[in-house]
Amino acid sequence: MQSAKLFINGSSQAVRLPKEFQFSGNDVLIKKVGEAVILMPHEKSWEVFLHGLENFSSDYLEGNRNQGIEQIREEI
Repeated sequence: MQSAKLFINGSSQAVRLPKEFQFSGNDVLIKKVGEAVILMPHEKSWEVFLHGLENFSSDYLEGNRNQGIEQIREEI
């Protein structure tokens, strides 16, 4: 795993990304997950999301998911 340098730019903290991690375009989507920060290309966000789904096995939703009994509720 590589590291990147942090620096202050005005009143914001910024990250200097190594060349092989640089994004095209002018902005990225950002999400904090616990102590981690995830950056994704803004213009290809769905592409990145769909590519991530390929990591699930074909039997991901098969088997007993133990979701309990469906509740029947009065209509509003």
